[in-house]
Amino acid sequence: MRSSRSNGFKPFTASEARQFLHAASSDRLHALYELALRTGLRKGELLGLHWEHLDLKSGIAGIHRSLQRTRTGSPLEPAHLTRSFGRLLNRAGLRRIRFHGLRHSTATLLLEQGIDLVVIKELLGHAHIGVSATVYAHVRLRLQRDAIDALSTELGSPENTRAARSDGDESPPCAVLVR
Repeated sequence: MRSSRSNGFKPFTASEARQFLHAASSDRLHALYELALRTGLRKGELLGLHWEHLDLKSGIAGIHRSLQRTRTGSPLEPAHLTRSFGRLLNRAGLRRIRFHGLRHSTATLLLEQGIDLVVIKELLGHAHIGVSATVYAHVRLRLQRDAIDALSTELGSPENTRAARSDGDESPPCAVLVR
């Protein structure tokens, strides 16, 4: 399977994300992992959360600070979280990704579910939509190809579908001038 991005990062698929959450269900950091994958929060944002920032009844988390490594005795050492995350991936039989990959997985899975890029931008806290659009352009191009392939199949033109392509072409859809 090809990589989704030129740097080789491939976010979790929905199946892998479910497998990860299942494996995390018995981990002492279960809530942190759930929150990471379900919200796309950064590691520092997760580690900076306090119980008073969470409204479990309404499902709202207020992000007021980001924890950074500046002193000893911090509530949860970021390096410890990274090691625990790696052990959890091993136990789950999943490929190694960085903790930040959960954030990318969240955005990718939301895009694949048809969630608007503006909503994802706001959820991830990107300052400008251009950041979200650039980072997740590979997903949008794949979804565009899938949409065109689905329409081609529906219209009875199988020679235009990706499944019928013999060369494995993964180029983006072509622009067409319609007069």
